[in-house]
Amino acid sequence: MRRIIFILLLTVSFNTSVINGQVTAADASGILEKLYRRLLTSHEDADRLRINDSIRNIIDNYVTSDTVFVHRFTNLRYLGQITSPDSFLKIITWNLILSNERSRYFCYFIRKSESGNVNRIFRLTGTYSEDPIRTDTTYSESDWYGALYYDLRPVRKTNHETWILLGIDYGNSFITRKIIEVLNFTPEGRIIFGKKCFVAGDEVKYREVLEYGSNVVISLRFASDRSIVFDHLVPFSAGSEDNRQYYGPDYSYDSYNFENGIWKLAINVDARNKK
Repeated sequence: MRRIIFILLLTVSFNTSVINGQVTAADASGILEKLYRRLLTSHEDADRLRINDSIRNIIDNYVTSDTVFVHRFTNLRYLGQITSPDSFLKIITWNLILSNERSRYFCYFIRKSESGNVNRIFRLTGTYSEDPIRTDTTYSESDWYGALYYDLRPVRKTNHETWILLGIDYGNSFITRKIIEVLNFTPEGRIIFGKKCFVAGDEVKYREVLEYGSNVVISLRFASDRSIVFDHLVPFSAGSEDNRQYYGPDYSYDSYNFENGIWKLAINVDARNKK
């Protein structure tokens, strides 16, 4: 009961400050730090869900602030915050680990208004899934697969701008997934994930998904605005070709390079920093 009262007091205090126009980024930062610390030490799903509700209330208020594109929390290890180089898109993500229910992802997309009006905010939730992320279809807000995004770049073709996202998904206990995703906005303002523009040999995909054993680590990063470099994945042993649980890096690198509106796969590239 004391834990519940403490969480409620934090939330009420923060929301009262918002109403009175007194909340600062430092206020939100301090409260979030305490809440994330409590998430780490709480073992009951019910407690973790209540704490997460308080986190969501704070982030809900934060993303509507005038300073969301110029401010960044510097003390929150478990809150992902990335802003595109053109400062027109910001993504905030985190995951909630549960014991008796499926763990969850929470994601906010904040799209800056080009007309100077109120920013457009998209609030997404996803649940951990053992199933693979499909590469032959688009996803929307309602069926988002769930991931933590850690980098993004804008790509402009004619008058239409899209964003390339790099993300990671821990939804499978034995397989980790890293994702190269395309983010689009429809004329009506809806989010669309995926575009048929990744060419790998004879296959054309809506996104690239790298699947490998959860006990290994691989790199997936932007080499430039038009090049994405990642570890080449191979099975650990003969006979494991059909099971991604037994895949890992072989210390060579592949890349996707943007050419004439599509991303083309290149095998065994030199990934050294030219500088």
